[in-house]
Amino acid sequence: MNKIPLSALLAAALILPLTAFAQDEQAGLSKKDSYRFVIIPKVVHPWFDKVNNGAKQAAAVLKAQTGADVQIIYSAPQQADVVLQNQILESSIATRPDGIAIDLLDEKGNRASLEEAVDQGIPVTIFDSVAPADMPLTSIGNDFCEQAQIAARRLVELLNGQGEVAIMMGVPSAPNHAIRADCHRKTFAQHPGIKVVATGIDNDDIETAQKQAAAIMQAHPNLKGWVASDAAGPIGIGQAIKEANKANQVLLVGLDDLAEMLQLIRDGVADSTSSTKPEMQGYWAVMTMWQKAIGIETPKYIDTGIAVINKDNVGE
Repeated sequence: MNKIPLSALLAAALILPLTAFAQDEQAGLSKKDSYRFVIIPKVVHPWFDKVNNGAKQAAAVLKAQTGADVQIIYSAPQQADVVLQNQILESSIATRPDGIAIDLLDEKGNRASLEEAVDQGIPVTIFDSVAPADMPLTSIGNDFCEQAQIAARRLVELLNGQGEVAIMMGVPSAPNHAIRADCHRKTFAQHPGIKVVATGIDNDDIETAQKQAAAIMQAHPNLKGWVASDAAGPIGIGQAIKEANKANQVLLVGLDDLAEMLQLIRDGVADSTSSTKPEMQGYWAVMTMWQKAIGIETPKYIDTGIAVINKDNVGE
C-alpha cells in the first residue's frame, strides 16, 4: 500500500489556516514578513530534539506557503529545574518573540512567568503537558493517562496478573509524568496479584534511571516487571536489566520512541512501548503560535495520539 509522505500530510493540514491567511484583508488578520518563535522544553534531551525537528518542519512549510521567514529559537535548560526553565522563559519574554511554546516542569512553579507572557500579549502554547485549567492556552499532547494504562495493562498481561513491579517516574512535578505515574498505580491496583514494590525518580535522565533501576532490582530480587513515566526512564531501566543479565527475568514495557528504546525492543529487553509523537507536537506548536500571531483562534487542546510499538512493527 502506498504511504502518504508526512510532509504532504502536514501541508494538507494547513489548508484551513492558510485559506484564512489568504483572506487576511477581509478578516482583519495581522500579516508579517517574518516570525520568531521560541521552543522551551523541560531539559536537554533527545526526545525534545524530535520536537525541534517538527518545529523546523512547520517553519519550512510556512515559508513555502506564505513566503514569511520563520525563525525557531530552541532553548533548553541543562537540568530539569523549574528555576532554570523560568529564567529561560523570562529571558525569552524580554525579547518579545511572536510566540512561546513550553513543556511545563511545574504547573504552579511556571505560572507566574506564564502569566507575564500572556499579560504582554505574547502567544503561548503548552506542549507535552497540561495547561493550567483557568488559563486560555492551547495545549498539545496526548492522553497521558491512557498512555500509561496501555503500558501497565500490557505488563499485567505479560505477567499473567501476578508479580512484583516497579514504576519509574520522571520529574515528579511535571504534569504529564505525574499523570502517567498515577495512572500506572491505579491500573495495577485493579489487579490483586500485582504488587508495586518501588518507585524510582530519574528526573528524565537516562544515567539516573539506570542507577535507580539497578538499586531497586538489587533491593527487590523478586521484581518481575517495570513501567516508566518518561522517555529516559525505560532506556535506563533497559540498560540496568542488561547489565544484571535479567533480560528474560524482569520484563519492561517502555515509553516513547527514542532510538535506544526501539533497540531494546529489537534486542528483546523490552516488550513494547507506548509512544507520543514529538515531531507532531513540535509542528503543531509552531502552527498554533503562528495562527495566534496572525489573529486566528486556536483550539483548547490538540491530541497527537499514541503509537504502540512492539517487535512486529518496530521497523516501520
